Amino acid sequence: MMKKSILFLFSIALCACSKTAGYDVAAYIWPAYHDDPRYAEIGLFDDHKGEWEAIYNAVPKFEGHRQPRVPEWGYFNEASPEMQEKIIDTALEYGVNTFIFDWYWFDGKPFLEGVLNDGFLKAPNSKKMKFYLMWANHTANSYWDRSEPDKSKVYWNGEVSREVFDGFKSHLVSDYFTLPNYYRIDGKPVFAIYDLTNFINGLGGIGPAREALDALRAECAAAGLPGLHLQAIVWGSLPATISATPGDTTPTQNKTLEALGFDSITNYQWCHLVRTDMEYSEWGEKGISFWEEYGRDFSMPYFPHVSIDWDPNPRYPLESGVQDCVSGSTPEKFEVFLRKAKDYVDAHPDQAPLITVNAWNEWAEGSYLEPDGDFGTGFLEAVRRVFPPVR
Repeated sequence: MMKKSILFLFSIALCACSKTAGYDVAAYIWPAYHDDPRYAEIGLFDDHKGEWEAIYNAVPKFEGHRQPRVPEWGYFNEASPEMQEKIIDTALEYGVNTFIFDWYWFDGKPFLEGVLNDGFLKAPNSKKMKFYLMWANHTANSYWDRSEPDKSKVYWNGEVSREVFDGFKSHLVSDYFTLPNYYRIDGKPVFAIYDLTNFINGLGGIGPAREALDALRAECAAAGLPGLHLQAIVWGSLPATISATPGDTTPTQNKTLEALGFDSITNYQWCHLVRTDMEYSEWGEKGISFWEEYGRDFSMPYFPHVSIDWDPNPRYPLESGVQDCVSGSTPEKFEVFLRKAKDYVDAHPDQAPLITVNAWNEWAEGSYLEPDGDFGTGFLEAVRRVFPPVR
């Protein structure tokens, strides 16, 4: 217990220094660009390079279509500590100081943990970069399979039982939440949940879902942590499990999140809020138009989100036709929305200075900060102009 207490105090000091130094710019990590052994279970990526296979096989589907996207660093193994060392150094150089790892657990086993466990955490400079987890508890289907026109095939269901939830909660706390560079708000480790509908339905309703989260909180307390900061990814309607009483105008979503004990909200991608068949600046304006609504309708803090682009066509074979995609994304246009996110944070000094960005490396969806053949480090440079790193 003494060792954990010392580790925890060090963690608090680390996070406090980061907060007072400036802003927490957090980019999502899609940890699919390596040869995960579980790909074989679902028949994906025979080239053994993970989803890079979709990227280098992508083709333009119309005149002016910006495909294929070519990574400036090549089709590297993302689970390599040496590569993660380069990624961390680059991110910090340009003002990204936090990573949000998409975290998966299907059929009672982890999936895509190699990038985090074998790459990031083993990189010699990993302690310089804060990170937290977003439980990506969506159903895994053939959306990931670039050669499959039928995208309705289900590999693993995203809903989990209480038994399954209890099976990984100690893993979360002991292997991640207690690490000194795990991102915290008010000393509490942040844990985001992507699909609240799947979570609630899998556990059997609001009551059982709250009991499961309380068990996770108790696990945190047993490890010497002062609690748990739960973050909801808002991107659609939650189940109408809590109906309004006569005269109650509180939005159902907020009441549901309050009942579950969530502490904050953010987004994962603007495509979850706004249709994507439009020019980037228009798309972004529609995306950030929700910020006022969140501030009005939710009782917990909203952390502003900015997306870079959207084009999922690498995941669709030619016979599937053209998928709607955003046009005209540039570093300069992206910077406009970063500045709006900064203004939002500055206007809410009572909450953590956190901004979420999609994404560091969502190559298969066209939304990434990593340098490419078209803009080089342009999107990273936009981050640095708005959020210059503190040396």
